[in-house]
Amino acid sequence: MDISIDISDINAMDIDQIRTFLAVVANGSFLEAANRLHVTQSTVSTRIQRLESYLGAILFVRNRSGAVLTLPGHRFLRHAKSLLLTLEQARHDIGLPSRYRASITVGARIALWEEMLPRWVGALRKQAPDVSIRSEIGFEEDLMRGLIEGRIDVGLMYTPQHNPGLQIEHLFDETLVLMTTDPAKPWPNEDYVYVDWGPAFYAQHSSNYPDLERPPQVVNIGWLGVQLIISNGGSCFLPIRMAAPLIQAEKLFHVPGSLRFRLPVYMVFPRDSDSVVLQQVVDSLRLLAVIEQQKAVTE
Repeated sequence: MDISIDISDINAMDIDQIRTFLAVVANGSFLEAANRLHVTQSTVSTRIQRLESYLGAILFVRNRSGAVLTLPGHRFLRHAKSLLLTLEQARHDIGLPSRYRASITVGARIALWEEMLPRWVGALRKQAPDVSIRSEIGFEEDLMRGLIEGRIDVGLMYTPQHNPGLQIEHLFDETLVLMTTDPAKPWPNEDYVYVDWGPAFYAQHSSNYPDLERPPQVVNIGWLGVQLIISNGGSCFLPIRMAAPLIQAEKLFHVPGSLRFRLPVYMVFPRDSDSVVLQQVVDSLRLLAVIEQQKAVTE
């Protein structure tokens, strides 16, 4: 690979070059990395070329199937993750008031922020008042990218993607129940809203309802499904945890005789981190999982 970038044009690696390197690794393609980073493919190529010039080594071999790490690329991968994490931690810590010893960023699917995680954040604030907490909402793709890039310290999601630098741990199982605004109305019907809870739910749903036609309404988050059926009438699958207050308010009802589905919840965090605060957060989430499992048994 011929690198035409003048080494005098760069003095050191910048954070965008490291982010771009990790994006190419995660997606296996310069084009796909460009799409994920919302930049042009030529920008990705330029950043990688400059990084290669600075390091004095070729990091990727490009072919029809995408981009494959070279041996120096594999060696740099571990350093890239550490560098980015250090830069991100520095960015957070520099502006941190002196009363805080550290900061932590937690990202999760919006359904998990329904009552459960806010309650957990409140408990963590009492347990560690000297830790600054940043809370984020995202889909799996966004959360995994944030974890790979070091912007997110812990992610909670339904369908994590394997990454060698990340630890994936099963926390607990959500119980998805079929809720309706009108329990007297036969189901299925034209008011059914299909909530895309991910591949595991799709497989269970398809297996148990093989003859069910594609519903006229499809949404990608449970919160939106709730808004639609509360406003217009209808039914959708929701975690019983989300549905409980609406059942108590008599806004939603169980569809008589309907099935329940299991939806695993996973926690993802850096595999080799030695952060004491991160370990404290991970341990507190494990305790939360135990509480949620105990509650699920009684429901």
